[in-house]
Amino acid sequence: MRRFIFGFLFACLFVWSGAQKMEDIFIKMPDDLLVQLEEAWRKDLVALFKSGKPAVVENTMMGKSILNKLTDDYLLLQSTERSSVEMRLLPLVNNTRIICMIQTIYGPVADSRVSFFTTEWQRLPSDDLFAPVDADWFRKDDADPSAVDSFSSSELFLIKYSLSDEKPTLTAEYMTPHFLDDDNQKAMKVFLKTENKTYEWRSGRFE
Repeated sequence: MRRFIFGFLFACLFVWSGAQKMEDIFIKMPDDLLVQLEEAWRKDLVALFKSGKPAVVENTMMGKSILNKLTDDYLLLQSTERSSVEMRLLPLVNNTRIICMIQTIYGPVADSRVSFFTTEWQRLPSDDLFAPVDADWFRKDDADPSAVDSFSSSELFLIKYSLSDEKPTLTAEYMTPHFLDDDNQKAMKVFLKTENKTYEWRSGRFE
């Protein structure tokens, strides 16, 4: 799969230049990936943020979108009252870079989707770039077997992914307990790890 991704990038003439920044990536983002904000509004958000003013615009959902953070390689956008978009540029090979994008829905508990794209917004297969965490990772090694059985049979699996604005890392936070009532939440947390899973970007992959 990795050979396919590298071949795909070169076949598409995917060449990154040092002038390419996150603000450019955001502005030229396809409208169907962010239906709440047309290109003109994304330009307005960037201009407001760079001027030091509150970067807030009306969106197509009759609400507000807020650009909370923007650097050369990172962006955090509150796209609606119940959703957010986070993006980071990641190095690949031969000075090429790719986009990691996280879309999170808060309904009411956060749940995320992770996607990868070229800087020309061509979607990349994620299988060899990232392996989603599974429920068993969050279970303590010494957990009660009966609790493990209950944990493993749970049909609800909610994960919030987030990117660092300082370094190429990805964090997975298990959100399912927050969906439960207080009693079940306490019972479940007994056999869960307290830490989140953190991935580091190494040799073109989150590991």
